[in-house]
Amino acid sequence: MKGLDLAALQRFLGSERTLTGTMFAGGRSNLTYAITDGQQRWVLRRPPLGHVLPTAHDMIREHRVLEALSKAGFPAPRPVLLCTDTSIIGAPFYLMEHVDGRIYREKSDMVELGADGLHELVLSLVDTLADLHSLDPVAIGLADFGRPEGFNQRQVSRWKKQLDASRSREVAGIDELHARLAVDIPAGGPGTVVHGDYRLDNVLIGDQRQVNAVLDWEMSTLGDPLSDVALMLVYAGLPLQVSGGRETVPLEVPGHPALREMSTRYAERSGRDVSDLHWYVAFAAFKLAVILEGVHYRYVQGQTVGGGFEAIGNLVGPLVMRGHEALEGN
Repeated sequence: MKGLDLAALQRFLGSERTLTGTMFAGGRSNLTYAITDGQQRWVLRRPPLGHVLPTAHDMIREHRVLEALSKAGFPAPRPVLLCTDTSIIGAPFYLMEHVDGRIYREKSDMVELGADGLHELVLSLVDTLADLHSLDPVAIGLADFGRPEGFNQRQVSRWKKQLDASRSREVAGIDELHARLAVDIPAGGPGTVVHGDYRLDNVLIGDQRQVNAVLDWEMSTLGDPLSDVALMLVYAGLPLQVSGGRETVPLEVPGHPALREMSTRYAERSGRDVSDLHWYVAFAAFKLAVILEGVHYRYVQGQTVGGGFEAIGNLVGPLVMRGHEALEGN
């Protein structure tokens, strides 16, 4: 299996049972595999193949935040094992418990819920984000997980560096968007644990439309919670997955709450002021454009695993436009 030597993993675990595994579809960054020995089930995470940006894909950080959040009762998978020895499968990795649930990635999945069901599901997504931001980082052992002071300033700088490290083509307007974002950066309020990539297809949903687990914590840190809110809103207006030339925009599916309802629900549950999210939405669009440009870079270099990557690059331009529009108050 590309990216994972199951025989080597079996030897490392000291298991007498043969391991089998499959790679989860839909991942655009770290690689995720379902592993079983016929009795127990786990999920393995490892960095992507090839081009890896500095500070990204840190297995130790992911393992640490999952351990802290799961112990605090937040719906995050419980980590089982961390391995930093790259000689085992060729990269650091960790195992976590398998959590039952469904990922809503395609329009047909969301339509199947019906309008009321989808509405309930998305509001549960919003509530879970507010609950994450209510956790005290000190109390759950994550006091040094990041530096909330100056978070937005550093993010603007960091994602420009990430863009520069992944340039393979000209992207109209992206440098101008960064320059506009750098002019008037919000100071932000008290820091919280932020997920960094919070969206509908990064959660496992249970039978009662509750969030069973929030996945993909590779960009988590301590920072401005409004950055998570804005990114969630930007994702709602973009395809969850591009496949077969068809795009699924969650906001267009009957029953999906409007962006204002989502932000209002978050404000009510969290007690935070979300009346002016324009800069945050613009930055979220810029950040997502940079992330997808990095995915496009790996795709053109032949370093991605799985399908659906050929159209990712087409999303970058509209995101840049969305960022400019947000800064203009739209």
